[in-house]
Amino acid sequence: MARTPRTTTQDPDIRLLAALADPTRLAIVRELAATNETCACDFTATCDVGQPTVSHHLRVLREAGVVTSERRGQWIYYRLAPDVAVRLATIARGLIPGGLIPATDLVARRRDAATQADAKPAVSGPV
Repeated sequence: MARTPRTTTQDPDIRLLAALADPTRLAIVRELAATNETCACDFTATCDVGQPTVSHHLRVLREAGVVTSERRGQWIYYRLAPDVAVRLATIARGLIPGGLIPATDLVARRRDAATQADAKPAVSGPV
């Protein structure tokens, strides 16, 4: 099975869209939209994949800010992040004529994201 390349961009819109650009992850998101909350263990049947694959896809969605999780005992329950629909609507609105984000704004956003990434302190190993 080929691994999906991880998105390394700091642009949150690209990270969001990249996370949704996989059939299994999109199926997970659709299930969460329909049920509001689902145990991670239930996605194996929904998506017809094994638990390690489900865990991988849930991690990608969590890192992109698409889902949130809550541990209850040995189970982890997932929900769509409260702002994910608004984020998607904002991206879509930018594709509508007259609703486009000026290119200068996009360049500024990418520059700001890169600056923030560079400003993060390096994580060192154990002391």
